Amino acid sequence: MPDAPVRVEVTGDGYVRLDAELAAARFPGDSLVALPRGRELWLVPLVGPQGGGVLLKQRNLRGDRAALVREALADDHMTGIRPATWDEDEGALRVELDGREVGR
Repeated sequence: MPDAPVRVEVTGDGYVRLDAELAAARFPGDSLVALPRGRELWLVPLVGPQGGGVLLKQRNLRGDRAALVREALADDHMTGIRPATWDEDEGALRVELDGREVGR
């Protein structure tokens, strides 16, 4: 069952931005896999960079993180602040995009 909603930012150049608290709680290895799933983008944490995936890079002194997930997004992907929920059963942060399918 999904946790309470949080918010993440999806940028026009294909980055996903997470605040420091969310990144520390759900992505402690600072790496993830971005998977297009219907009208959502799933962010699945990895143990660390040795497992592949993309790196979450620190954006500021507060510890906010960003990862380039452009390849998992449609060319006309939604940008801005997007709602997301942690799905414990799937082990993924499910980011809601608009009504369009994502991926290629």
